[in-house]
Amino acid sequence: MIDHTGISVSDFEKAKSFYDQALATLGVLQLYTIPLEETGGEKVVGYARDKASPSFWLNDGAAQVPPLHIAFSAENRAQVDTFYAAALAAGGTDNGAPGLRPIYHEDYYGAFVLDMDGNNIEAVCHLSEKNS
Repeated sequence: MIDHTGISVSDFEKAKSFYDQALATLGVLQLYTIPLEETGGEKVVGYARDKASPSFWLNDGAAQVPPLHIAFSAENRAQVDTFYAAALAAGGTDNGAPGLRPIYHEDYYGAFVLDMDGNNIEAVCHLSEKNS
């Protein structure tokens, strides 16, 4: 449904480092840097999985108010766990340890971390434990 999205961050280099480390655990890598002359001097990078077209963009600017919630898909529950640990190690703040969230559905397994600007960043797997 959504082709791509992006957020502005107040400290681009710190946020880029956070997202590089956290998203790499999900197979999402920074693949594009838009030249400064194309952006009027604003730093912009794009993230994608499998060298596809970027579906998540990060740009230098004022942080969103209120902060956003963005959920990234994980292939299995172990990726959710790894994402959570990497995001915390990269400077994120715990907003919900990995675990089942049956309020959404019986196999919803997610973890939540706040980035440096307070955005709620999630990794989620929708598979049952035996299929994960």
